Amino acid sequence: MSEERDEISEVEVVTTAVDEDGTVVVDDLKALVDEDGNVLATDETIAVEGPDGTIVVDEVIAVADDDGELVAVEEDVVVVEGEDDGS
Repeated sequence: MSEERDEISEVEVVTTAVDEDGTVVVDDLKALVDEDGNVLATDETIAVEGPDGTIVVDEVIAVADDDGELVAVEEDVVVVEGEDDGS
């Protein structure tokens, strides 16, 4: 009996941006891709740090449905308030 396996690879792309007001945004996207280049699942984490020190982290996990469209199956958002420096 011959067993055929599809090759699945993980691809990761990280982008960073800084706004004029000092807000820092980091977008970390990981994807599982089959040998034909089809995206099977993604795990995207976006972290934003505002000038006041507030940090927001949003993570979305998505999987491809029968039509190949990504559908979010889980989302977690964490907010950490910045410290008030009294000014």
